[in-house]
Amino acid sequence: MVNRFVIIFIGLFIVCISCSSSHITQESGVENSNQQNDSRDISDKEYDLLFVGNSLTYSNNLPRLVTQEAKRKGIVITTTMLAKPNYAIVDHWADKEVQRLIKTKKYDIVIIQQGPSSQADGREMLLNSGKEYSNLCNANGAKLAYFMVWPSRIYYHTFDGVIKNYTDAAINNKAILCPVGKIWKQHFDKTSDFSYYSQDQFHPSLSGSKVAAKVIVESLFLK
Repeated sequence: MVNRFVIIFIGLFIVCISCSSSHITQESGVENSNQQNDSRDISDKEYDLLFVGNSLTYSNNLPRLVTQEAKRKGIVITTTMLAKPNYAIVDHWADKEVQRLIKTKKYDIVIIQQGPSSQADGREMLLNSGKEYSNLCNANGAKLAYFMVWPSRIYYHTFDGVIKNYTDAAINNKAILCPVGKIWKQHFDKTSDFSYYSQDQFHPSLSGSKVAAKVIVESLFLK
């Protein structure tokens, strides 16, 4: 009889310990998640991103890569892409579709991109047309971001101009800068490895687009 009660008591004790351990693990996971979010100043909300650009954005489906990179960081986003071949931000503005989308007040961040823009006309577009985007974003609860791109390898000597013009535009228009081109150049100058370019030596390879996605996520959410 005594042995029977001892066995029952031991069995109940083991069950209680098991339940207690499971509860601690679950609470620990929630606590770590909250600490992680607090350190990044990121809420639990889902972010809506609008990508506006050209083939440098739609190559390798950059918005999808950004979504995947964000998920790895514990950030939930949805993306919309408005990108057409050879388009500059003034071309999208002339089409008026970008204004319609921003005015829906759906988007938290609008990420704009055009060609390398190392020359005076490209700089003017980034600064002046970018200002129109910034004003519209501000009026509709969105934040503007610039996706800094890169020149083709044949025009590598213009890289510093690309970096300067995108940087100046972001500063002047109080926008977020996603300095992808700058990160690319640092890699090229350090390694002489140009594998971020695809075979045409202008559009990104898959690895180049993955680097772009990483820089964009870090610039938007982790700085």
